[in-house]
Amino acid sequence: MQTDYPFSKEQKVQTLLDAIPYIKKFFGKTIVIKYGGSAQTSPDLKEKFAQDIVFLSLLGIKPVIVHGGGARITELLTKLNIPSSFVDGHRVTCEDSMRVVEMVLSGEINKNITSLLNHHGAKAIGISGKDSSIINAVPKDGGKFGYTGEITKVNGTMINNLIKEGFIPVIAPIADSAEPNHPGFNINADIAACEIAVAIKAQKVLFLTDTIGVLDKEKNLIQTLDKQSVENYKKDGTIAGGMIPKVDSCIDAIENGVNKAHIIDGRVEHSILLELFTSDGIGTQFIRKDNPNNGIDLEKLLEN
Repeated sequence: MQTDYPFSKEQKVQTLLDAIPYIKKFFGKTIVIKYGGSAQTSPDLKEKFAQDIVFLSLLGIKPVIVHGGGARITELLTKLNIPSSFVDGHRVTCEDSMRVVEMVLSGEINKNITSLLNHHGAKAIGISGKDSSIINAVPKDGGKFGYTGEITKVNGTMINNLIKEGFIPVIAPIADSAEPNHPGFNINADIAACEIAVAIKAQKVLFLTDTIGVLDKEKNLIQTLDKQSVENYKKDGTIAGGMIPKVDSCIDAIENGVNKAHIIDGRVEHSILLELFTSDGIGTQFIRKDNPNNGIDLEKLLEN
């Protein structure tokens, strides 16, 4: 019986062969993935995300997941009649909302992600920034944002030890305080992802979002940004609101040792694989102009 397939066997093989240079480039490297938006809430996209993470692990790539949960936090705060507000993309966290934030992030969401990955064959372990004081913080802007914190230290050694043991760390962005009996700090997940990427010397940090990337004023995708262009776009209002913490974190990461940062559309199935293993990639990449590794010498990689 004749069956029509969308791709021929030869095309499927060629797709695999085209990915070889990128697999070689990232083999043994650590990649931090900030997991949020629709990719974290859509049942179908959650399955695709888990498949991508297992695939990376089987290829010898070491993923680290840092997740948000803003939509679920806001939903629960509304049900409990606890006020919720944002300034420049950062949540203002009162003492009552901090309890909800930790319950949602460290409890519900963190364990759901960990369970999903393990179900698909990963060896995932869910932790909070409080565990072993992996993330330490102080009040952001002197307490202007309540219990929203500013990271002072990330224990990269502890995270790398988990990776060496074969685990995929799934990290909730809740930070510890130096003060005893302190409820801890709510950390913006975008910032936490980049600080963790720097601390563990990750090759890349990827943000899964509900946008195709950073857009200009005509809503066209900006494919590449560096520190100066980000500042220019912030000044003219092109980059504003919740996008500010994301782009600032990306710039901070690449200025402190991470090779590249990317904001990609988590609504696209297998967006992680498309970004890592295709020549075009998707979304917006952040680079240092003086970074010699911005390009990929495919011929040299294939010779090695």
